[in-house]
Amino acid sequence: MGETVKAVIFDAYGTLFDVHSVVSRCDELFPTRGKELSQLWRSKQLEYTWLRSLMGRYEDFESITRAALGYACRGCGLTLSRDSAASLMEEYRRLALHADVAETLPRLRGRKLAILSNGSPAMLEPLVRHAGIDRVLDAVLSVDPLRIFKPHPSVYQLGVERLAVPREAIAFISSNFWDVCGATAFGFRTFWINRAGAEPDELGLSPAATLRSLNDLPAVLG
Repeated sequence: MGETVKAVIFDAYGTLFDVHSVVSRCDELFPTRGKELSQLWRSKQLEYTWLRSLMGRYEDFESITRAALGYACRGCGLTLSRDSAASLMEEYRRLALHADVAETLPRLRGRKLAILSNGSPAMLEPLVRHAGIDRVLDAVLSVDPLRIFKPHPSVYQLGVERLAVPREAIAFISSNFWDVCGATAFGFRTFWINRAGAEPDELGLSPAATLRSLNDLPAVLG
């Protein structure tokens, strides 16, 4: 595989944490509409990061997530109260881990392990603590100091600088294909966790490997 992998960087939302674990709370507040609301919420959340990066008008991920929730409720014809908004935003601080995460991370010890996320520190820190994975991570890195979102190259450079590992010796793991493409273009060795069997985007870039589960990663890294 070329140079030995000395660090493994994970995307957070969608890769380690299931963003759609909010569905049950959405269904409590808006019966039968949880899946629809969650999907539109996530779609707008990502869209707003890209648009704000292109416009040079940064707002932190918590503000973007709140704005995307407001849009998603209006788009679904739902009335969002202040209490309901606060309750759903709080869900983002306790998203469920994907089932393959807890058993995989300890198998990667011996390398530096980090999260590199669009999330703001105020969202990421309680999320990582709640999931109990703070003990196995060397760093939780947010785009917030850079004031721009992935897939801008400066975000991936942040991982290189904070971990003090050459980009060629870093494996980058994401379930978001656009994120994989950004990291590949930057020079990371990338792995796409394609749990849903999705089709890859046509962006002219490919990961080093596509895996159906995070459980497959330790064997691939060697």
